[in-house]
Amino acid sequence: MSNTPHTTVFAGIDARTPASLPEWYRRHHHDPETITFSEAIRCLPRASTTEVAYRNPYLDDWVATDRFTAIVEPGRLAEQQSDEAEEPLFAIPTDAYSVINPVDVYGPLEKVLHETEYDDRVLGEVTFGEIRQSRGGGEVHMDILFDGYSVELPGRREPITLGVTTGYDYFGGHAVYVEGFARDTVCANSIRQLTDRETVRHVGAIGDFREWWERILTQLDLVANDLIAFIAEASDSSVDFTEVPFDLAEFYALLGFPEYLVDHAVRDVRAMASNPLDVDMWTLHSGATYALTHFFTGGDGVALDRYVTTANDILFNPSATLDVVERSFERRAAEARETNGQTDLESQVALAQLERVGEDIHSNARRFEEREAELRSRFASVADD
Repeated sequence: MSNTPHTTVFAGIDARTPASLPEWYRRHHHDPETITFSEAIRCLPRASTTEVAYRNPYLDDWVATDRFTAIVEPGRLAEQQSDEAEEPLFAIPTDAYSVINPVDVYGPLEKVLHETEYDDRVLGEVTFGEIRQSRGGGEVHMDILFDGYSVELPGRREPITLGVTTGYDYFGGHAVYVEGFARDTVCANSIRQLTDRETVRHVGAIGDFREWWERILTQLDLVANDLIAFIAEASDSSVDFTEVPFDLAEFYALLGFPEYLVDHAVRDVRAMASNPLDVDMWTLHSGATYALTHFFTGGDGVALDRYVTTANDILFNPSATLDVVERSFERRAAEARETNGQTDLESQVALAQLERVGEDIHSNARRFEEREAELRSRFASVADD
């Protein structure tokens, strides 16, 4: 099975809604060819089930079993007589596995977007984004954005465009999922995990995806109302790197980012910050998302999710970010004492510097926590409706 990633860029829901890519998105994707979302999801590999057998080497015979089911691409089964046919098998889970195909999930979204308006425009007419396939099309992730559905930042012409990121796989590793996200039109950075992640597992009866999509879009609307406030407060909280015992690169390293991502984040911050020695938390967050969006070498999955959570805490919970930095620095100082004889006094002075710099950020922590708690409460109320 080929593991070469494949990306499809789309604009508009279907042929009834002629649409084009926004200029900023087209520029960052090197003027790609596009198809409609409806065409794109119908070109994705499907899955179906077929029987499984195992070979008994003592009898030189194959024995059928109903405990497991092969998940296969039906079109590839028909083509398997050809030497160039692609491997049809995705996985062999237990017979409890329920196949969920792309049109099952995203067909209802087409209808919802045709019926949903924002700022007097039907969302289906302003839909665009990309679909990323890997593992022979058995794993799929997509970003769905809405041109004009955006957050306008004070003092800046370029908005932050809102949308959802969603995906699934046929291997049992990813349930069908969706969460709110945004794309900064200045640098095409992705801001993920803006809403709770909704999931549907490949087990049992599959529910109503239409209600699922309606609930998610309602959550996204709630985020739009609060994102500006989070960014404004993060812009007022900064780290003065002349007053702390580490530099900008070490800041990201202490948060757990690998060296190659640290390098790209630092380069972006130094290019964007008005004062690279005194950097606000919004700019620090943007550096992290820039590195993750454009240079992360892994695929969509657990590792990316972990780094995204760390990056988002810089914006949505700067106090927790400083706590992580302090704990990481304490561990590093303890290791240094053991290996090179650094004194406790040196460590205490460094930690005292950290505490002084973090005082303002920690003093604002309650406002961030209250706003986030209120937003999560509204998410919960939407889920209960």
